[in-house]
Amino acid sequence: MLNIFVCEDNDVQRRNIVEIIQNTVLIEELDMQLVLDAGDPYVLLEKVRTSQSTGVYFLDIDLSSNMNGMKLAQQIRLYDPRGFIIFITAHSELSYMTFQYRVEAMDFVLKDNPAEAKVKIRECLLNAMERYTLQTNKTHKVYTIQAGGRKISVDYNDIFFFETSGNIHKVILHAKDRQIEFSGTIKELASTLEDNFVRCHRSFLVNKNNIKELDVKNRIIHFTNGETCLMSTRMMKGL
Repeated sequence: MLNIFVCEDNDVQRRNIVEIIQNTVLIEELDMQLVLDAGDPYVLLEKVRTSQSTGVYFLDIDLSSNMNGMKLAQQIRLYDPRGFIIFITAHSELSYMTFQYRVEAMDFVLKDNPAEAKVKIRECLLNAMERYTLQTNKTHKVYTIQAGGRKISVDYNDIFFFETSGNIHKVILHAKDRQIEFSGTIKELASTLEDNFVRCHRSFLVNKNNIKELDVKNRIIHFTNGETCLMSTRMMKGL
């Protein structure tokens, strides 16, 4: 999933940008979420420091702060070198400054034409999603599912286990930063996933690479993120 950040010191303009972003994510069914919109670049930077995911950043250049959008982008690059930076500005002549600051901006959105800005923000989100998916597929093996009208890709390394849902013909994927319910069965998954995924119980399929400890006495599997699941006596030996 891509995290979206907005830094714009004008409250009205920031609300407009956020509305366009949220509508686009909803309509285009993008695997993205708005994490933070702020007027203070230091607030945004603090959030980026603790974020574990790749981000899409919409930054105003002329901020009411001693840190302008270019300097903010420089700092973001230290924490998120693969992130997608888009500058939103009324000053098209400032585009040359991206070379001075070496921030590798993905695009510029001009504020003075609201209709064009709306189209441009949508294009930036779609472009970022496409490029992120291509990058992820090249560097990591991913598992893609259809859930809630969206196509969601999860890195195999981030999957801890699958669990049969209480809803009929549904499975819950337990990943590093979220849980996703989708249509399927444990039996189907066990027959299609690679050898790292092992059936340990009729209701659970686990990624053995993310197991921290096996409690044989109580038949409980402990994962590296603190979650647990059951293992059956019959399947314990094979695991």
